[in-house]
Amino acid sequence: MSAVERVVPAPAGRGRGRTRGFGKLLATELKVWLRDPTAVFFALVFPSMLLLGLGLAIPAFQEPMTDAPPPWNEAPGVTSYLPTIIALAVGTISLTTMPVQFATFREKGILKRLSTTPMPPQNLIGAHMVINVLALIVSAGAAVVGGMVVLGVPLAADPLVVLLVLVLSTTAMFSLGLLVAARADKGTTASGLGMLIYFPSLMFSGVWVPLSIMPDWMREIGLFLPLGAAAQGLTIGWFGTDGFPLAQVLVLVAWTLVLFPLGVRLFRWT
Repeated sequence: MSAVERVVPAPAGRGRGRTRGFGKLLATELKVWLRDPTAVFFALVFPSMLLLGLGLAIPAFQEPMTDAPPPWNEAPGVTSYLPTIIALAVGTISLTTMPVQFATFREKGILKRLSTTPMPPQNLIGAHMVINVLALIVSAGAAVVGGMVVLGVPLAADPLVVLLVLVLSTTAMFSLGLLVAARADKGTTASGLGMLIYFPSLMFSGVWVPLSIMPDWMREIGLFLPLGAAAQGLTIGWFGTDGFPLAQVLVLVAWTLVLFPLGVRLFRWT
């Protein structure tokens, strides 16, 4: 049972209730979200587990990148995979968990019932947006810290560029997830649509074929896809050898400007 079926502010002071009850709603929904083992695993654990598994199990990822310029020639090979893992964390949350949550609320009629109470349905959507952003911060942070502590991955050459690309990747991919959730009438439908986008996106973002050995045609296609642009931009910022990832940043901004208004416009509350 969702928290909103138990947490509804008092009718008095309708305008104030719209914001006054948000903190309690957020805290309760977070507790409910943490009780879902599937969401917690894929949102919080899977990216770090994949990175550490690859780094510890594959000998090539433990050897120094001798063909890279200094100081990266002494870094373990798994370093080249970390930016892709961060992009994977963004894609996993935005396409496999968030759309299912929103579509399930619609399927169960929770959004419709909220529209008749002082707590507007937008607050529930906002609460889960916050939860998913927090989950992304934890997931990406765990991957970075785990890679540095366990695998010896060096810190990014340009952390500010990495942070900028991560923020833009989040806005672009969350906008895509919102668009998926906007029209899916059931949680299972949202899950199916999300997976149809998720797995091809992984291919062009370097999960299946590392960016360093990806064919030029795949890299060019990936540049114009939100998750591919995210992985490329994060890689450029992490190694700091190819200047500023202007093309990738512009692609992510463009996807956000197109997808977010479209998702909001097409979103159905019932």
